[in-house]
Amino acid sequence: MTRLATAATRNPVLAAALALFTAAVVAAALTGWSWYGAAHDGDAAFARTRDTVLASGEQAVQNLNTLDHDDVDRGLDVWESSTTGDLHTQLVQGRADFARQVRQAGTVSTAKVLSGAVTELDTRTGRAAVMVALRITVTAPGGKPAVKESRLLGELTRTPAGWKLSALGQAPLGDSAASTGTTADTPPATPQPTAGH
Repeated sequence: MTRLATAATRNPVLAAALALFTAAVVAAALTGWSWYGAAHDGDAAFARTRDTVLASGEQAVQNLNTLDHDDVDRGLDVWESSTTGDLHTQLVQGRADFARQVRQAGTVSTAKVLSGAVTELDTRTGRAAVMVALRITVTAPGGKPAVKESRLLGELTRTPAGWKLSALGQAPLGDSAASTGTTADTPPATPQPTAGH
């Protein structure tokens, strides 16, 4: 037993001071650890949200550039489930006319994500923006597939069902920070979903 501990057992005041000192050291250590953990938990949570936003944005943009004239209704259901806000409203309101145009054109459009990035993320307001590069292949009846690469800007809004596209537009060349439009960008051979609306 150390001299301090021995002295503490003989002197109640010293014993109380020693106990208070030990409690203060433990409390300081726990506070520091708690602060460190909270700070890093916040960073980790933000990173997880950013990854979720990117995955949701890439999938939604790919969805809105994929449509088969033989399965238009299912494809448009996917479009609607991928969107919210004004974009969703436009798709719902123009659905019947757009489906008729796609069936008449007989096109099949498929998209593949080449790359993507989150350009804005505000977890407090539930708003985000992504840029997605796609390779879009459009096949018309009796024609050879037409392939083009497109760079799109999408705005996402957090909903009870997850992050969904609320706007989508073509990214201007050389300006990755430009604001997005409010209509879905589709391949040239596919009628625009909001045409005439």
